[in-house]
Amino acid sequence: MDPFDAGAGGILRQPKAVWATAGASVVGFMGLGLVDPILPSIAHGLDATPSQVSLLFTSYFLITAVAMLFTGFVSSRIGGRKTLLLGLAFVVVFAALAGTSGTVGELVGFRAGWGLGNALFVSTALAVIVGAASGGSAAAILLYESALGLGLACGPLLGALLGNTSWRYPFFGTAVLMVIGFLCIAVFLKEQPKPARKTSILDPVKALGHGGLASAAASAFFYNYTFFTVLAFTPFVLNMTPYRSGAVFFAWGVLLAVFSVIVAPRLQKRFGSLQVLVGSLVLLAVDVFVLGSGSHTAAVVCTILSGAFIGVNNTVYTELALGVSDAPRPVASAGYNFVRWFAAAAAPYFAPKIEEWTNVHIPFVVAAVTALLGAVVVLVRRGALTHEAEELEPRHATEDSVTVFAN
Repeated sequence: MDPFDAGAGGILRQPKAVWATAGASVVGFMGLGLVDPILPSIAHGLDATPSQVSLLFTSYFLITAVAMLFTGFVSSRIGGRKTLLLGLAFVVVFAALAGTSGTVGELVGFRAGWGLGNALFVSTALAVIVGAASGGSAAAILLYESALGLGLACGPLLGALLGNTSWRYPFFGTAVLMVIGFLCIAVFLKEQPKPARKTSILDPVKALGHGGLASAAASAFFYNYTFFTVLAFTPFVLNMTPYRSGAVFFAWGVLLAVFSVIVAPRLQKRFGSLQVLVGSLVLLAVDVFVLGSGSHTAAVVCTILSGAFIGVNNTVYTELALGVSDAPRPVASAGYNFVRWFAAAAAPYFAPKIEEWTNVHIPFVVAAVTALLGAVVVLVRRGALTHEAEELEPRHATEDSVTVFAN
């Protein structure tokens, strides 16, 4: 069945519960890049340094990493609907509180609470959409992919539009949108069946005992340091108005979504997963190096272009992580993300610190090196990853990429 078919079961003919969850997912993914265009404005408004403001990402992703051990534990006990509502409630409260912050310390703390809520929500949303969708999982997954891409692309744009007047408005705007999402899910989504087996907090950690999964997680750790150096540190280097910065990261998000969903599977089919991953990591390293050492125009172009490499990497890493071990996919995903999100927390803190210790070019040199280290891990551990990479079914690429990114 064509998922785009407007008939019964097509992407356009889904129950209200599916649309409600997908709409809330868009806003949930917006939170990843919402603050990008307003980082300089926040620094000016709260009289903070770039390294202090970048803690907005560090606190968010540090809590997200730790929460990976708990999301399956919670959802397998209280059910998907209650987990979604709990996560949305956290986001509403802490996003609104973030907009009232009087110091950068308060803002960082509220952003951490936001990260906990977002982890609970996005880690459960895909399973809920698939469970509530009509006509099989293909249309539901495509709808979720669309929510993912739209959220990543529109987050910086929303931050720019609302933040051009005041850096506080994007936080209040997110809270309002999440209230609407909360009400829609409360009204339209019925409770989903609970898993037959309850997930333990230690299950994701135990899954990392598998050599292949540990290798994928280690390589992704280095890659994510590069990824979030671009996302969290580049706005300070570009030094643009919120509108211009938002436009740059909107274009970045569009490339990321297109290359993740459309281009990466085609490259894998032609060249193989490991070859594509190594090549994309090397190209990302070159791109980031030029970003930090070229002109302002080169920095803008390379920032946008990095979205293409990041999109390819996200898809391939996901397949490797979820297919290389015999652990259940939610458990493998949680263990993998538990490792890689620590790099997402580290990069926003260390990149501006490295600039303070050296100069503006060195953080990007470090980011280029970490991308190359990710490629080295894949090459050295290719024996543990080859079997999985060769036998992946093409349909896994789409489903798993959104699962891992969400988790």
